[in-house]
Amino acid sequence: MTSTSTPVVFRPRRIRWVAGFSAAAVVILFTVLSFGLHGSTGDNMGTYQRGDQTAMIGLGILIGLGILAFTRPRAVADADGVKVRNVIGGYDLPWTAVRAVRFDRNSPWATLELHDDETVSVHALQAADKEYAVEGVRALRALHSAATS
Repeated sequence: MTSTSTPVVFRPRRIRWVAGFSAAAVVILFTVLSFGLHGSTGDNMGTYQRGDQTAMIGLGILIGLGILAFTRPRAVADADGVKVRNVIGGYDLPWTAVRAVRFDRNSPWATLELHDDETVSVHALQAADKEYAVEGVRALRALHSAATS
């Protein structure tokens, strides 16, 4: 995308709050649980050590980072095309490859319908964000129609 026009950037809103809160809660929960790991494991088969507590905290951090992956989606569009980054993977598409920008009823997120009959999900524009997502789809449609006309 080499256009001089200012790109528009969309990121999901609600999932960022939910994922951030959830990740913090998981890390706190695993940290608190780690302090309960001391003494015998039961049946005198072994004892919990400092490394077990550290591993429990580390596991909480890894799970928290996995939850934060859901904050990754982003869509950047300008007059030349759109870059879509989803939870896993991404796409860099010129507007000439896009047939339509869709946001179907009961769909969890917007999609780009391509000329080769494939679709690309745009996780940055989620139905949970309501009016923000609708405004985003309208902006993408305006850029698409301007580029293809």
